Amino acid sequence: MKKTWVKIPEVLFFQEGPGVRNTQYTEEGVKLLNVANLVDGKIDLSTSDRYISKEEAYGKYKHFLCDDGDLIIASSGIKVEYIDKKMGFIDESMLPLCMNTSTIRFKVLDDNKLRIRYFMYYLKSHHFKEQLFRQITGSAQLNYGPSHLKKMVMPLIDVADQDEIINRLDRIQNIMDARQKQLQKLDELVKARFVEMFGDPEKNTLSWKEEELSEHLTVIGGYAFKSEQFSEEGIPVLRIGNINSGFFKPVNLVYWEDDNTLNRYKMYPGDLVMSLTGTVRKDDYGNVCILGNDYDVYYLNQRNAKLELQDKINKYYLSMLLKFEPVKKKLTGISRGVRQANISNKDILNLMVPIPPIELQNQFAAFVEQTDKSKVTVQKALDEAQLLFDSLMQKYFG
Repeated sequence: MKKTWVKIPEVLFFQEGPGVRNTQYTEEGVKLLNVANLVDGKIDLSTSDRYISKEEAYGKYKHFLCDDGDLIIASSGIKVEYIDKKMGFIDESMLPLCMNTSTIRFKVLDDNKLRIRYFMYYLKSHHFKEQLFRQITGSAQLNYGPSHLKKMVMPLIDVADQDEIINRLDRIQNIMDARQKQLQKLDELVKARFVEMFGDPEKNTLSWKEEELSEHLTVIGGYAFKSEQFSEEGIPVLRIGNINSGFFKPVNLVYWEDDNTLNRYKMYPGDLVMSLTGTVRKDDYGNVCILGNDYDVYYLNQRNAKLELQDKINKYYLSMLLKFEPVKKKLTGISRGVRQANISNKDILNLMVPIPPIELQNQFAAFVEQTDKSKVTVQKALDEAQLLFDSLMQKYFG
């Protein structure tokens, strides 16, 4: 498979979106495509509701109108490592649609030399991200444009080989998408079972007795570990990013040597923990996680807390309850800062929640545990597909 490196402008047309001002927005007309519409590698127009008039769209902005098959990518506002989530293809059903600021579109100059999906996969590669990161030195946030892309290169191979690579990667991506949907359906099943058994938790439709959490748990805060003393082996330290997804996420792990003086801050599989600090008006804190058995023991870092439960409340019940948006907002709605948001121990303890009979809670817990067994099987299949995908990406693009 002969590979040559070419500059991106030699094989692609690219264009940055215009800076449409808030004063130009209208309630109807031609929809604007924003960074917020780029979700998990696809374009979702339901995530924003901004328009400009047809007069402006087909007038001064007509050269920014999208076409069927355009590849759109974010050019600012996210971290480089997440760029593969912030891109997607335009299809005919989305039109008419006009680009807005912080987006860039790509079109292939000659389909006999380059397939747009091959280029899309290259954008997700480590090689492209490394080039991009070098272009935006001094910041981990994306902020680039056509002037940067003009300096970048990409690998070019015969189109028949491109088609073969696209087919292989598409097949694996479809498998991963299917596994993700299975996991989502299992989560929805648990949520539906919760409402069936306990009613609407916001309105307490089944009239369960409501009590403060202080009557049912204690809050143990994390330890202020010094980051400069983290090591590459030992006991993993749970930071906000490791628990914010609602499950333990072994990303960017750091470790601390076993220290008996810190036994109070040791967490174990099955413990319920919560993230306490995030950004005002963002869903990046107040998230709960039941620790899995990835490790035998963990340390809890500062700005996270363990919820140590008493006998009359089940961790699976409380974990699901705190994931319901109206309940969670009772904690995250207490804002004490302009940018950084914090939940205090007192906020948690003062939270009023419905307390059904423990026997009913335990029945729900048994259902969750059974569902979790299915999730483990699906997650294993997803992880295996991801490993294969990553290895092929490395092979094809470096």
